[in-house]
Amino acid sequence: MNINSIVKAAQLASILEVSGYPKPGNVHRTHDFDDMVYEDFLISGVVIGDTIRKTAIRATKTFENQNFSSIKLGELILESIIETNSWVKTNTNLGIMMLMIPIAAAAAISSDFNSLRTNIVKIMADTTPEDAVNLYKAINLAEAGGMGEQKDLDVGSEESQKELLEREITMFDVLEISSEWDQLAKELTTSMPAIFEVGYPNYKKLKEKYGYNYACVGTFLKLLSVFPDTLISRKIGVEKAKVFSEKAKEILNNNVLLTTQGISYLEKLDEELNELKLNPGTTADLTAASIMVAILSNY
Repeated sequence: MNINSIVKAAQLASILEVSGYPKPGNVHRTHDFDDMVYEDFLISGVVIGDTIRKTAIRATKTFENQNFSSIKLGELILESIIETNSWVKTNTNLGIMMLMIPIAAAAAISSDFNSLRTNIVKIMADTTPEDAVNLYKAINLAEAGGMGEQKDLDVGSEESQKELLEREITMFDVLEISSEWDQLAKELTTSMPAIFEVGYPNYKKLKEKYGYNYACVGTFLKLLSVFPDTLISRKIGVEKAKVFSEKAKEILNNNVLLTTQGISYLEKLDEELNELKLNPGTTADLTAASIMVAILSNY
């Protein structure tokens, strides 16, 4: 796929995702958090362009020899967080970049859309221990703690980074371990089922029928209804997180999104999540990646 198109797909997807409203529990165009605002995400959506371009260029150089480890996914994820932090002072896009960088790399070597998902699997399988170390550094830099505190290979421990290299544990390996409790890790190690089987087709269908905003919010709710948000589940437990998935499912089942009543339901859920300080951030990341894939499907 064309490198310029890949870059624009990532930037547009980031901006379209954060602009969707009212997207319950997240920053959007009519709602800010105390420590991050809508404009932070717009800025972040633009500044990722250089990293996405670098990703695509590196990937094209691997096409003939199929040595995907030379893409250095972990290094690129870390670079993207360093770049973002030079423009905004909070973690706006670690999860998004963890998903979009492999997608961008795969898109660069895919002759058609049907091979995109297969190439993501190949690229992820070829990650290295150095990638794992750089991913740990990116998580710590973003102050995300996204892989959870663990006794073994704890992401916040410098000793763990040395252990990754000594035991030759790759980025794929650590993500596979984390996939038991983290949806993003599960996506990256199981060919992205939430994105390719739920998010992307849902967004594309809704976009063609109802437009950008409805497609974004509808896709967000669909993903939340099927996959309890792991950022929420780490705070309050899986069973309690499922309650919010059921609420998203109820809104979708009643088919009220286009009505005043539907907006009221969304705003009520938004208020409830905000009052509890629960942010379905994983769902937002999946939504952004789904939008990127939907855009790429047009090329």
